[in-house]
Amino acid sequence: MKLTEVLVKPILTEKANAQQEKLRRYAFRVDRRANKLEIKKAVEEFYGVNVIDVNTAVVPGKNKTRYTKAGFIQGMKGAYKKALVTVAEGETIDLYSNI
Repeated sequence: MKLTEVLVKPILTEKANAQQEKLRRYAFRVDRRANKLEIKKAVEEFYGVNVIDVNTAVVPGKNKTRYTKAGFIQGMKGAYKKALVTVAEGETIDLYSNI
């Protein structure tokens, strides 16, 4: 798998921001086929930091229902994989520079 395909996008939530400040842990949405070694290599290459640890989790899909004029519309949000990447002491990743 190419390194450009591994990282989909960073996850920017309140919980992720709190972990960035306290634990130096950054959250990314990654390709479902990517493993921890590929994720580590991709983050080190794109952001120029030393990665200490990579934790992954597959977030399951959820059923969604909404009511419209045409009646109930039922669907499903897709499942995705997320990676929590811990960087070395004193290093940071600026995720807001590209927005």
